[in-house]
Amino acid sequence: MSAAIHLPEERQAAILALLREQGRVLSAELAATWGISEDSVRRDLRELARQGLCRRVYGGALSLLTPPEPLTTRIGQDETAKQALGRAAAALVEPGQLLLLDAGSTNLAIAQALPGDRQLTVATNAPAIAAALLQRQGIRVLMIGGLAAPESGACLGARAMRDLRGVRADLAFLGTCALAVETGVTGFDLEEAEFKAAVAEQSSAVAVAVTAEKLDSVAFYHVLELPRLNHLVVEPGLSEERLQPYRDAGLQVHQATR
Repeated sequence: MSAAIHLPEERQAAILALLREQGRVLSAELAATWGISEDSVRRDLRELARQGLCRRVYGGALSLLTPPEPLTTRIGQDETAKQALGRAAAALVEPGQLLLLDAGSTNLAIAQALPGDRQLTVATNAPAIAAALLQRQGIRVLMIGGLAAPESGACLGARAMRDLRGVRADLAFLGTCALAVETGVTGFDLEEAEFKAAVAEQSSAVAVAVTAEKLDSVAFYHVLELPRLNHLVVEPGLSEERLQPYRDAGLQVHQATR
């Protein structure tokens, strides 16, 4: 898109296409590409943000994800990508560790990929993850209880937070709704976001595994600043240009293989 786009409606449609493809846009780059002023781009971004189609950040905008479908639906989606992420994330695990996995379809794939010969203990607030691990040999399961929310497949609330405080993990795999350099980890449910933040506090190291559409995007509620993360696991095919800002922020980036 090197030619100038003069009509605001055309520019806004082009911005949305870029957000779907790349997750973020920069005002200065769009202005230079289209030969227009940055003020014009900022007006377009303000209008898109007003419509709830993006989230403005300093210098540009991020893709604003829509709330996810229930866990039972998500488990069957993007299965190949999630299995690849699961294998790459499981490779980070060391023998004898206590792991924390909260709910999520990608975290379920990680649980299914965990090796059974390393004397692991896994604490989780996700009944689906606990059930999958109970079928495995060589992995101890510590269930974090509470009222289970069917949409997220997570046990949340006061009981879950109380159980969590009794756990000190070597490594946490944090289920992630959205991730961006500017906003860190964000989520769609306030109570779940608070639980995820507490998971990070109870862990010596924190890893997230994200599919492409969750990278460079933002959801409603803050979970964790980016510097608190240690590992980022991404699916195959993402460009180095897209990953470099996360490396620059100090994360160890692990790209899954097909």
